[in-house]
Amino acid sequence: TIFLFISNFVIGQQEQHYTQWMLYKLGTNPAYAGANDAPCISALVRSQWLGIAGTPQTQLVTFNMPLLNKRIGVGGSIARHTIGVTENYTVEADYAYRLRLGRGFLALGLSGSVRLLRNDFSEVQSTQPKETDGSIPIGLQSRYIPNFGAGLYYNTANFFFGVSVPRLLENDIDLADVDDGTISKEIRHIYAMGGFIISFNDNVKLQPQVLMKYVDGAPFDADVNFNFIFMDKFTAGLSYRIGGSKRSGAGESASLLFAAQITDSILFGISYDANLSEFRNYNSGSIEGALRYCIGGKSEGEEFTNPRFF
Repeated sequence: TIFLFISNFVIGQQEQHYTQWMLYKLGTNPAYAGANDAPCISALVRSQWLGIAGTPQTQLVTFNMPLLNKRIGVGGSIARHTIGVTENYTVEADYAYRLRLGRGFLALGLSGSVRLLRNDFSEVQSTQPKETDGSIPIGLQSRYIPNFGAGLYYNTANFFFGVSVPRLLENDIDLADVDDGTISKEIRHIYAMGGFIISFNDNVKLQPQVLMKYVDGAPFDADVNFNFIFMDKFTAGLSYRIGGSKRSGAGESASLLFAAQITDSILFGISYDANLSEFRNYNSGSIEGALRYCIGGKSEGEEFTNPRFF
């Protein structure tokens, strides 16, 4: 009983990790809408901790575009996340007002979202008939959760920076029919991102980037990424995610990334994560694929934007 009392209140990160987060900035910052200088459609698929049944899986599609001489950005996304018997669907709409500032744009963004949370307990495997255990719900439980977020994003041709809170409301997300107070709720996540381009020559560029994540009561988290860009067509890089086991202190994962600008309109990216904590003994890593199509291809004649970078 004493251990149940100690674990009664736990705070942790709830939002999903993306190794190729630089291709899905709209998911963490609504102010990114319209920053591509062209209508862009992106898709991302992630399979985490290969070799273990019921591990996190993600599929999503997102769209964003500039309007009114690039002063307005609009976007939206549909995402599906599963882990075990839990399945979440998120539909989100994004709006950004963009101001020309120096050689780039400063954007203020707002988002509205609705999540469908579902637990299908018919898929639970038990050592005895589930009907005889009153602690195991029977069938499907679900709930719709609305929320909204805000962000700020600044980008030029060679630099970007953003801060955001994609979900401001700390909603009750408990699916059980109980009136004993809040058992579980959404926790507010704060993100900060930044990056820049270093040009060695016309054919080789270095692109350092970082995504920092803060949740009150949870350990600080960050993804640090270094990409080399060759001939503005191919990208190869390394990422490191802090966290993981406090005992080893090695971090959560190290990743390899590769991307190819197949045409002026189509970019394909893939990444592989290798676990660094003790959990590496129980899985074969994580894999993620991304595809982006920008209508009209890259921009021409505008120094402050390039769909391939920021």
